[in-house]
Amino acid sequence: MDRMAAPTQTEMKTIGRSGSLLLVITATAFWSTSGIFISYLIRRSTLTPVTLAFWRDLGTFLCLLLGLALFRPALLKVRRHDLPWLAAMGALSIGLFHFAWNISIMINGAALSVVFQSNAPIVVTAIAWFLWREPLTGRKLVAIALALAGTVLIAGLLQEGGAGNGAVVITPAGLLLGVGLALAYSTMSLFGKKLVGDYSAWTVLLYIFGFGALTLLPLQIGSTLPRPLAPETILPYAGLVLLTTIGGFGLYTLGLRGLQASVATITATTEIPFAAFLAYLLLDERLSPAQIVGSLLVAAGVFLVSWRRRTRK
Repeated sequence: MDRMAAPTQTEMKTIGRSGSLLLVITATAFWSTSGIFISYLIRRSTLTPVTLAFWRDLGTFLCLLLGLALFRPALLKVRRHDLPWLAAMGALSIGLFHFAWNISIMINGAALSVVFQSNAPIVVTAIAWFLWREPLTGRKLVAIALALAGTVLIAGLLQEGGAGNGAVVITPAGLLLGVGLALAYSTMSLFGKKLVGDYSAWTVLLYIFGFGALTLLPLQIGSTLPRPLAPETILPYAGLVLLTTIGGFGLYTLGLRGLQASVATITATTEIPFAAFLAYLLLDERLSPAQIVGSLLVAAGVFLVSWRRRTRK
């Protein structure tokens, strides 16, 4: 989760490379808790996936609004002509994505949802070639092939009866949902390419989470919107907002100050093993050997498409 910030040269000098790598890895560890919190909240309360997505985006927006208003009020300002871009980014990259993400957690499981989402850099590469004619090199083609092969193995399409052996079985609906996750999340980078050069990452996050909540608001009519959260869900909800969302994005933003964006994207694939371990430990999810191999292929594809050779002057 490109995950928002474009570091300046001055900022990159403030944190060492090893410290920046540690920050990014910690951020991915925070992100990997998303499936745990979401699974608990949906199974132990009356919250539906769309209701939880709304509360997550609204809570994050309010926390960011309060923090910026108190400590960095100048970051609240945006130009009017950028609002449509922020609205589109919030609707697709946050609102609809979180709705689909919550459903995927319940259908595909936490670990494989992260793997499906991790295909986003591959999707961005293909869209950038189609829309802007960015070069589609041999390395990028290999990366796309690896990601596709990994997704096929994860879905169990080559095995009769699916993954089997107690592993998570991907249904056709689950597979389409996984592809949709990658498409929706890829819009984060596509819209971010337009916005993050002009604003602080915190400004962009504030507005896209606000627009994400507005996107999901009409879907709450007749739902549980007027009712407060049940007492037993307050701590998991706070963890989802503060630890997973704000903590993850905040640490990742800090880590970007000392890393190239491509290096940070590659490092962020550590979310896959983190999520798989937590899902195994806390949700009793099992991955088949083929799904494990598929996850590694997806990670390898992301590595290839994100890695850039250093050139000598």
